[in-house]
Amino acid sequence: MKAPGPEADTAQEQALARAADRALVAAARHSGGRTVALLACTVAAAAAALAEPVVLGHTLDLLLRRDPAGRAWTLLCAAVIAAEVVLDAAAARLSGDVDGRSTARLRRLGLARLLRTAPHHAARHAPGETAARLTANAVEAGKVPTAVAHAVAALLPPLGAIAALLLIDLWTALAFLAGVPLLVLLLRAFARDTRTSVARYQQVQLATAGRLVEALAGARTIAAAGTADRERARILAQLPELGTEGRRMWQVYGGTTARSTALMPMLLYAVLAVGGIRLSAGALGVGELLAAARYAGLAAGVGAVTGGLAAVVRGRAGARRTAVLFSLPVLDHGRAELPDGGPGTLELRGVRVVRGGSTVLHDIDLVVPGGATVAVVGRSGAGKTLFAAVAGRLTDPDAGEVLLDGVPLREVTAEALRREVGYAFDRPALLGGTVGGAIGFGPGPDPGREAVRAAARAAGAEAFVARLPQGYDTRLADAPMSGGEVQRLGLARAFCRAGRLLVLDDATSSLDTVTAREVERALAHEVRPGTRIVVAHRLSSAVRADLVVWLEDGRVRGTGSHDELWRHEQAYRAVFAEGSPEAEGPPEAEGAPEAEGFPEAEGTPEAEAAPGAEGLAEADERSAPPEKEGAAR
Repeated sequence: MKAPGPEADTAQEQALARAADRALVAAARHSGGRTVALLACTVAAAAAALAEPVVLGHTLDLLLRRDPAGRAWTLLCAAVIAAEVVLDAAAARLSGDVDGRSTARLRRLGLARLLRTAPHHAARHAPGETAARLTANAVEAGKVPTAVAHAVAALLPPLGAIAALLLIDLWTALAFLAGVPLLVLLLRAFARDTRTSVARYQQVQLATAGRLVEALAGARTIAAAGTADRERARILAQLPELGTEGRRMWQVYGGTTARSTALMPMLLYAVLAVGGIRLSAGALGVGELLAAARYAGLAAGVGAVTGGLAAVVRGRAGARRTAVLFSLPVLDHGRAELPDGGPGTLELRGVRVVRGGSTVLHDIDLVVPGGATVAVVGRSGAGKTLFAAVAGRLTDPDAGEVLLDGVPLREVTAEALRREVGYAFDRPALLGGTVGGAIGFGPGPDPGREAVRAAARAAGAEAFVARLPQGYDTRLADAPMSGGEVQRLGLARAFCRAGRLLVLDDATSSLDTVTAREVERALAHEVRPGTRIVVAHRLSSAVRADLVVWLEDGRVRGTGSHDELWRHEQAYRAVFAEGSPEAEGPPEAEGAPEAEGFPEAEGTPEAEAAPGAEGLAEADERSAPPEKEGAAR
């Protein structure tokens, strides 16, 4: 496959820039009324600043002539100055409001897209980078509407002042305009250099944030390995570069300000010199000379535009960083509903999944009868977790389709899909304020305290929850738990919201053998009946399943009962061989009394039907000591 060239990178950058600009326009529209009010206040304040010199100059001429109208013009002059002050204050108040609302809007857009995409798309970016895009970069981008309004207002006084100079006296205006080309070149160079330095600064900032979050997530491993100093050096490795880019930004800004500060007084002095000559020739009055001097000062204020321009440049660069999230593909849903009372028949038709240009699931055709328990087995990297993700539509296949009770999952509404398809993972993330809230977390109304307690009992979690300070009302932050206890709460959450299809992706890997047996028995008798997809690492899970799907290199190597595969496939037996990565976790000895809780296992002594199974189970029992409840506490 041909690697993307520079043209593709340029096209991608242009598309990202357009997406960022569209997001900024949407953010400005979100605060449309306030943005318009802000623009009106800044423009009105600029108009008042423009009117002030001519009003002041005319008032001075009237007072020097002792004209009776001078008193009225004095009041008008005071009113113009007061209006400018009030409008500036109102603009400052509105600026904070618009900044906050625009930033919140961009964060909501980015977060919504992040949560609506498939997990593997969201995982393209490190958690630290994603956090930086939604925080620091979004803050910079959120300031763009305000920065644009202030930049427009900052341009009006210089442009209006030049026009006023032309009306007052052509020669004074020409004296000022002689230096304008130099000023334009100065601002152009400033915008170019600022854009480059800001982009580099934000790139280094994202990389540093990503490393920091990685270190925080692996704090225990770092402490156990004694590599804290090495990790600190790794996180801070780009700090000198960050400082260099930060200083470069200030140097660009400071250099432009210094040059404009040197240029503007020269233009002002030129105006005063020409104006003085015109005054001595009688072509200008004192008031007109004062007005010309004030307008020259306003025109010289074009250098102040650099601040607003810098804010716009920084904001657009931040918007491009945030817009990376806007470009994530959305996992769209249809409008179809699943048939009432459906048994949960799952069908995969020609399912193919491609990752990174390589096919990882190859043209899978499979029908899982409603109500059946299916064990998905295979060596590490065989595609089991991806199979589970496709089965419940955490991701879409690149070819083929998946149907549940005859309805393609792509066409099912999001509400029906998540109501009827549940997941339990090997490392669940607990969401909610309390332990009870974490178990009841999910779509739809609150399941109620009794449903939460029943789910906890089924997952073997009620005993340790009862020992917590406030039981189910204990805050998650105040409930230190072992890996097995966290996994039980994840199972309880899945059981509490169980629909017609339940996918268990290695969800009992951290449980001891006795607890795993209890969970399997509860799953068969105490949880809503339905179809089960079990990513199996335990031999017992395969033995008790109605159907085994054996994956190898992304292909279905075989299907059938565990007994059939064990009898006829030596490679299948090797999947569960002692020392195999797939033998992690202690399977119980087949034929144990606890198996009577599974209807499919009754009267079927799989240990006898599968030569060597009992020995494997016993070896696994010896290799994995039972989990110590409360060990983390």
